[in-house]
Amino acid sequence: MFGFLVGVKGLGEGFKLLGGDAIDLIFSTTENPFIGLVVGILATTVVQSSSVTTAMIVGLVAAPESPLPLANAVPMIMGANIGTTVTATVVSLAHMGRREEFERAFPVAVCHDAFNYVTVLVLLPLELATGFLQRTAVGFGTRLEGFSGFDYDSPFATLLSATLDPVEQFAAFLFPAPQVQGMALIAFAGGLIFATLFLLVKVMRSLVRTRVEMLVTNALGSSAVLSMLVGVVVTVMVQSSSITTSLLVPLGAAGLLRLEQALPITIGANIGTTVTALLAALAVSGPNAVYGLEIALVHLLFNLTGTLLIYPLKVTRSVPLTMARYLTTLALHSRRLTLFWVAALFYGVPALLLFVNRLFD
Repeated sequence: MFGFLVGVKGLGEGFKLLGGDAIDLIFSTTENPFIGLVVGILATTVVQSSSVTTAMIVGLVAAPESPLPLANAVPMIMGANIGTTVTATVVSLAHMGRREEFERAFPVAVCHDAFNYVTVLVLLPLELATGFLQRTAVGFGTRLEGFSGFDYDSPFATLLSATLDPVEQFAAFLFPAPQVQGMALIAFAGGLIFATLFLLVKVMRSLVRTRVEMLVTNALGSSAVLSMLVGVVVTVMVQSSSITTSLLVPLGAAGLLRLEQALPITIGANIGTTVTALLAALAVSGPNAVYGLEIALVHLLFNLTGTLLIYPLKVTRSVPLTMARYLTTLALHSRRLTLFWVAALFYGVPALLLFVNRLFD
């Protein structure tokens, strides 16, 4: 976990070294919310972890100098929520050779895709029109500012800086140009975040696998609220919503888990994965530390709001369930069609958004 926090801090320091022109280019690009959404989707599908993406966004928003504007980062967080669903969907493709298993496994996997897409379709326009998520997060962040980040005088902040100093000195030795140093530091920090989270997930999964399986199994047939809590707890334990949702796929394939039972656990996994961004907010310090907390709160509020808007009413809850069943019906027609839909969900939609943006640019 310490390595993860060092990586988040290093990301902010590297961003500071990039220089005004490079930062302005990034800011002008992500000012368009659709581009920000695409960046979040593609970044998460590449690294197979929304935790990595959101941790990096926290680091950029809380950079000591020229931080990424909060408004630019909100769509990126939404995109990360979509991108994280790819893992369970890919896991479900392992059952393609057995039609009956695939028919049960695929909807359990893609209900996560459907729910997160519906949430973005509802909340992104609302956010663009009202700034609801950002305003609420800023309100909470202001009240919690004393708990965010670390003062430079704190021993923990000193330890983080001391650990990062040799890396910064080595980058300065290798690359005289500050911008190149910044790029090198960002690459190092990104790799460290990815590696530490990967190892953390691997260790946690091995330590708590039996307990996780028991929690998920015990949640079967329980109330929706309890199922959501199980999804939250399991995801916090393994630090990965992808692991939680991927565990549901074989249970669905075996006929032990119905689609209606899988959805609340999946929603709980969405909420549980926001803990990583909140932890990342603890690693940042300095004048912009509160912004790191605010974007982490945006992630939490996005998932909580989506849950409250969609799940309580049967008519709205049926939307992602119906979408999952419909996609399964299409996928069952052929394997090629299945692969097409998976590619379309995670790469076709971003490509379409880029095309529309270019068309109206």
